[in-house]
Amino acid sequence: MAMLATFWIVLLVALNAPAGNGQSVQTDPSKSGFVGDTVELRCVFINGKPPVKISQVTWQKLINGTKQNVATANPDLGVSVLPPFKDRVSFKHPAVRQRTSTQSAPSTLEDTTIVFSNLRLSDEAAYICEYTTFPAGNRENMVNLTVFARPVTQMTLTSATIVARTPKRKIPVATCMSANGKPPSIIKWDTTLKGEATFQETRNPNGTVTVRSNYIVLPSRETHRQKLTCIVTYHTDRFIDSVILNVQYEPEVKIEGFDGNWYLNRQDVKLTCNADANPAVTIYQWKLLNGSLPNNIEIKNNTLFFKGPVTYEFGGTYVCDATNSIGTRSGLVEVNVTEKPMPQGPPGGIFGMLGVVVVAGLIVGVVATICMVYRRRQKPRTETDNDLTDLPPAHKPAPPPPKKKSSDMKSGLTSDEIQNSGNKELPNPADYVSCRHPGNQEQFVEPPPPSAYTPVTFLPQIPYTQHPTNITPMYTFQPNAAPPGPRPPFNYPKEQSV
Repeated sequence: MAMLATFWIVLLVALNAPAGNGQSVQTDPSKSGFVGDTVELRCVFINGKPPVKISQVTWQKLINGTKQNVATANPDLGVSVLPPFKDRVSFKHPAVRQRTSTQSAPSTLEDTTIVFSNLRLSDEAAYICEYTTFPAGNRENMVNLTVFARPVTQMTLTSATIVARTPKRKIPVATCMSANGKPPSIIKWDTTLKGEATFQETRNPNGTVTVRSNYIVLPSRETHRQKLTCIVTYHTDRFIDSVILNVQYEPEVKIEGFDGNWYLNRQDVKLTCNADANPAVTIYQWKLLNGSLPNNIEIKNNTLFFKGPVTYEFGGTYVCDATNSIGTRSGLVEVNVTEKPMPQGPPGGIFGMLGVVVVAGLIVGVVATICMVYRRRQKPRTETDNDLTDLPPAHKPAPPPPKKKSSDMKSGLTSDEIQNSGNKELPNPADYVSCRHPGNQEQFVEPPPPSAYTPVTFLPQIPYTQHPTNITPMYTFQPNAAPPGPRPPFNYPKEQSV
């Protein structure tokens, strides 16, 4: 009875004992990896004080609210991994894998990180790491695992041979596909070929996505041998692939050889049928519109040789039919025969003429520039010459002296000064005497006065000399201009009153 009471007391104490404080389970919030890779799911138990005893650790996969056991670790029973994870999941630390604890190799379950190898798309889920402890109870945490799938990228021609048929219609010429990717890829086209792209996404049962893009063009001769480049972007990866279009089309025919100057008796003339086609032309046929070919003609492949001198019989409209496996197209040229040769243009044709015109223009421009510079440099000298030409035959007259009042003259001069004023040497009157009579429009030189008369004292004592050329003349001579106004008459010494 005493033993039973003791048992109940111990049990009540154990049940009422406070739970351990500070225990926690640490995991990464999320992890990710690609299909086929290896990834670690970390799980570490943080014990508290006083420490609690770890009874067992269980990893579980959470799918649609249902838990599925993946692996367990027990200090006494060891490690157990359940199918379908048995071959791909293991505990990282060897101490966890010990079945029993020994003094040399103690078993510990504080770090129960598991390793996923050879990831599958089906491994993507939320995983719970749960610790069973005594007496604290259970502690757990969760990590989300995301699995990516690298796509398989491929670019192909929609057909080995693309045919440009009539009537023309748009068709897909190339396909770029990124298959089984998770998440889906992004496809872009890089080309100078005018066209349009279509895109289609298909979700597969395993969660991957296949992206397909077609490039649609209008097949033609210009489309042949054009380059198409597909650029697929997935995460940080970039895949680039290119194809060259092989477009088959009917021949594009052009006849060459007639230069517009076929005249009588000209030798060695021919016509050539040039055809651009894919595949190559296999048959060439020549004919003369509204008639038959001349007798002296030889046909070799795509060339029509005219034997002998040119005659009027060579004139007409020549037609060349070129045929390949796609179809037949024709080209024509009208040949006119003249009696005499046509005048030939300058060497080099229109480009030679343009060159001559440009060179001539440059020469004219240089000459005009030189003339303008020369005229500008000669302008000051010409203006000086014009100023000299405008002067009278004699030197330019001196400005008229100011008149003095009689009283001033009488008061300023004595009788001796007046009598002795003629003793000074009289300058040559021709140096400064020149005048124009008011009533006469013609310019003339006044004859010099007799030497017996002595000029008054206010006349200039130094002969008048030519003014510097930089002084503006008092007037400019103009032949048809009106005569200048009256000027004070020149008084000879005998007319001066003293």
